[in-house]
Amino acid sequence: MSTSDEFPTRTGRRHISARQRGADAFALGRLALHLPHVLAGLSVVLGISYAVDCLGGPPWWIPSGLWVLSGALAFHRPCERLLARQLFGLRLPSPEEDVKLRSVWREVTARAGVDGDAYQLWVEDGDDVNALAAAGHLVGVTSHSLRTLSSAQLAGVLAHELGHHTGGHAWASLLTSWYAQPARLTWRLLRRLARHSDHLPVGVIAVITGVAGAVLAALAAATYGLVLLPLATPYLAAAVSRRAELRADAHAAQLGFAQELMAVLRESHEREESERAAAMALGVPFEKEGLIARLLESHPDVHTRLHHLRALVDNGR
Repeated sequence: MSTSDEFPTRTGRRHISARQRGADAFALGRLALHLPHVLAGLSVVLGISYAVDCLGGPPWWIPSGLWVLSGALAFHRPCERLLARQLFGLRLPSPEEDVKLRSVWREVTARAGVDGDAYQLWVEDGDDVNALAAAGHLVGVTSHSLRTLSSAQLAGVLAHELGHHTGGHAWASLLTSWYAQPARLTWRLLRRLARHSDHLPVGVIAVITGVAGAVLAALAAATYGLVLLPLATPYLAAAVSRRAELRADAHAAQLGFAQELMAVLRESHEREESERAAAMALGVPFEKEGLIARLLESHPDVHTRLHHLRALVDNGR
């Protein structure tokens, strides 16, 4: 693997500009798996809207309709900038960072046949090698990556994130999280009330339990039991997420950056192993990750990613 700043040579272009925000099987799978969460969130919004309507507020369909349409804000540039700063903790690149980042991004998007100017480039202040794709147009990379990676290696990382965008993984993740938020907040509220139930009158507890049970029964009947699927979806969604990561790796490989991405993965893994060994030498206890934790991981382990990338390289020869 070359550690120079030169990009690996590759012939041809992949003209995929028509599907910059497409939806591959993994994005559709995420949407399907989170449908119960989305339906539960919509049910909460409908219930609150109906209650407000009964109390003399606006008709229930107005706030409910606005909620349904609010997902479009994920693709609105000013809202994306707000998300970048407030939700993801990103900042605009400095002039020096911007020169390197835009130069590499132009190379990656040109190979993919994508309009690079359609995306917003951001930086996260961090001490590890990492990057992210979010919303409809956000691409972020850590300041450490910009400082330590060669241009070719950085291109491999950014090509991976572009794969998340072209596959629809980024917008599908954000939309499912957004539309499920009312249900999550309601669940947290119910759990908090349950923890403090000793301080509530028996009558209040009975009313809350009855209402919650009735709502759950109604939702289960209306959705043919789909509302109960969230009990299993964390494991299924994590599996889909891991496959989506491998698909993004394959996208980087198709653009000619397999070797560079493999080098980044190896170096990151070696650094983590060195830090873990140093911690253990100082007597810091280390517990091996259990089966449940591994099943809930959103990313494949490094060895799995390297194995798939190596297979792609060998098949391309």
